[in-house]
Amino acid sequence: MSQDSESKPVQLKFGHEELVIRQRYEVASIVNDLLIAVWFVIGSVLFFSESTATAGTWLFLLGSVQLLIRPVIRLRRRVHLRRLASGTPTETARDF
Repeated sequence: MSQDSESKPVQLKFGHEELVIRQRYEVASIVNDLLIAVWFVIGSVLFFSESTATAGTWLFLLGSVQLLIRPVIRLRRRVHLRRLASGTPTETARDF
């Protein structure tokens, strides 16, 4: 094979709607991750005092529930894109 045939650029085509959907799910994932961090940081601070430890425990529980939401967001995005494209969507290495 010649070098010219091996160095052809790869062209990817995305529809506008697909890009909008991906961006929305990415934002939802980022917001979810930020809230998880906030709940765990505040919960950790509340554990410094015995009188606020119960509130800290509740925030840890809330953060743990939100960790369960992460894969739900990813699964929902995948299903949404599959319906849009009527097939398997092209996935990226980004984890959102």
